Amino acid sequence: MTVNIATVYPRSFSPGPQPNGLQASEEGLWYIDQRNDKVYLLDWDSGAEIRSFQTTTEHASGITVGGGFVWVSSTFGLTIHKIDMQTGKTVQELPTPGVGQVAFSPLGTAARDSGAHGLEWRDDKLWVAVPPSQMIYQVDPSDGKVLHEIKAPGLRVHGIAFDEDGNLWSADTASGVVSLLDVSDGRVLNYIRVPWPTEVHGLTIDSAGKLWYCDAETTAVGILGR
Repeated sequence: MTVNIATVYPRSFSPGPQPNGLQASEEGLWYIDQRNDKVYLLDWDSGAEIRSFQTTTEHASGITVGGGFVWVSSTFGLTIHKIDMQTGKTVQELPTPGVGQVAFSPLGTAARDSGAHGLEWRDDKLWVAVPPSQMIYQVDPSDGKVLHEIKAPGLRVHGIAFDEDGNLWSADTASGVVSLLDVSDGRVLNYIRVPWPTEVHGLTIDSAGKLWYCDAETTAVGILGR
């Protein structure tokens, strides 16, 4: 196992106030904002907005595309929304597995139940990263039934992204570590450290194999060099 310090290359800043999820696609870079709960499609080169629409999610924290739909995690709504990518209308809501209270809540504060963050679509299944349970789930997109699960490294799992070999990159925002996981058993195959103050919230991989991130604190969208 090799350990690398990521080189952070900010490319643009998000049009919304707090970008929290990314998904690469041929038509552009999909992004969800946790503050205004809007979905944006951004141009790869300029970062300019191609189109956007409002969702009915609450504190949205993850996005993916699959089966002809956009999928967005409603973190405080405790659901995953299946959304028509042209109209922005939610056509189905799935229950989020592993909901509960996160381990990183400040001591002495009343924590609120929360649910999913990062989402990925692979082989007609949804993969869901859930901070309260510190798990990553594979679920059936028709009804939300859990098909498989693995332990997520760290306290605050966030963005996830499949590489070309079918392994899963998983960002722990609390520690600044992005780990490469074997999805069969959750074993850590490799990892990179992301230097402070960058926080990796959304995560995705483009067609060239580049790892993209967004940072809800700085609103930066860019590439993590490995």
